[in-house]
Amino acid sequence: MAPPPSSSYIITVFLLLSLLSHIAFTSSNPNTITLPLSPLLIKPHSSDSDPFHSLKFAASASLTRAHHLKHRNNNSPSVATTPAYPKSYGGYSIDLNLGTPPQTSPFVLDTGSSLVWFPCTSRYLCSHCNFPNIDTTKIPTFIPKNSSTAKLLGCRNPKCGYIFGSDVQFRCPQCKPESQNCSLTCPAYIIQYGLGSTAGFLLLDNLNFPGKTVPQFLVGCSILSIRQPSGIAGFGRGQESLPSQMNLKRFSYCLVSHRFDDTPQSSDLVLQISSTGDTKTNGLSYTPFRSNPSTNNPAFKEYYYLTLRKVIVGGKDVKIPYKFLEPGSDGNGGTIVDSGSTFTFMERPVYNLVAQEFVKQLEKNYSRAEDAETQSGLSPCFNISGVKTVTFPELTFKFKGGAKMTQPLQNYFSLVGDAEVVCLTVVSDGGAGPPKTTGPAIILGNYQQQNFYIEYDLENERFGFGPRSCRRKA
Repeated sequence: MAPPPSSSYIITVFLLLSLLSHIAFTSSNPNTITLPLSPLLIKPHSSDSDPFHSLKFAASASLTRAHHLKHRNNNSPSVATTPAYPKSYGGYSIDLNLGTPPQTSPFVLDTGSSLVWFPCTSRYLCSHCNFPNIDTTKIPTFIPKNSSTAKLLGCRNPKCGYIFGSDVQFRCPQCKPESQNCSLTCPAYIIQYGLGSTAGFLLLDNLNFPGKTVPQFLVGCSILSIRQPSGIAGFGRGQESLPSQMNLKRFSYCLVSHRFDDTPQSSDLVLQISSTGDTKTNGLSYTPFRSNPSTNNPAFKEYYYLTLRKVIVGGKDVKIPYKFLEPGSDGNGGTIVDSGSTFTFMERPVYNLVAQEFVKQLEKNYSRAEDAETQSGLSPCFNISGVKTVTFPELTFKFKGGAKMTQPLQNYFSLVGDAEVVCLTVVSDGGAGPPKTTGPAIILGNYQQQNFYIEYDLENERFGFGPRSCRRKA
């Protein structure tokens, strides 16, 4: 059973209804759109002298995100490229242009959700968004009245059903069944995320790329958010996602390393519009996407599931029970890949097995740094002070079909404090009580995707990856 709405949630609904009552890149290849992609870093309140705070915040955010993903319950040119930028709370952002004339808005790239929404109207309010590097009075907002092509989504419009279901009478109870000219708008939406929530109404407007315009693009116009200072570009499998609305054949990205500081570095998010058949990208290994067999939770249908066969630590196979590697008939278990999570999450029994194998192989040479574990929220941590040459076991994920993702050391161990301690950047929940799997058992976060070229081949239902330096060359 879902927990009762929080006071913040209730206030969100009230303010939303009150506000609603007052509201009447370059691309040289014609087959792709390329957008800049950068780390999205919003620093939590902390003292600059606290070396553990950023990691602890990222670990906590990763756990909250995992809990959200595990417990969600929802009833022309052919390529576009955009830069992607790393940001300080562990995500990555892109800029999109909507409206006529175009208005540019930043969005967090999120493969774990589907709706595309942005801060909207001059009345936009972001509650609990007082991060040190965010001025809530200067959050960029989309102004619908300044776009000649923006319009509210009608309740009978099929796209309203993307969010509220195909039953017109359920979502539009005040529309007479025999009437085809109902003037009611689609209901207001309220979406809860791991770290916050957002609420608003649905618009149709033009999504603009160089040489390519997507008319009647469905987008959420949020007028109130909690701890969500930036819009979100949903790249999940839902009908309302950007890939679905654009009928993308593939999309791909290469995530530059984020150091939890607002770096101006970016890489590319590439949107493939036209078919390339069964062509594989050079240098990539592929594993097929798989579906979740359960029909109990529609949210699981939005996720990109992979079949993880093995986790290998220092050449040794970690014996993970099958029920965690494959989603069962109840929908629980299995592995998803998620650009919106920072650190990879593992269900407690899986995490324990992996962490214990690292401890077994490392405890002979390095002592545990238990104080650092308490301060960072990460575990295990090891003291490497005075060690000239540090050697750590390799971490490899082996997927169906034989594809192996061998992690660079910096993707799974992070230096903390005064660089004399390293911690494993994989997280799990508290594990109190008997183990019980709900939702995906393993969530492959963006920290473990750094400096890999990642491809979602939607046309051929497969996931491609290969090691690559994602940093742009000067």
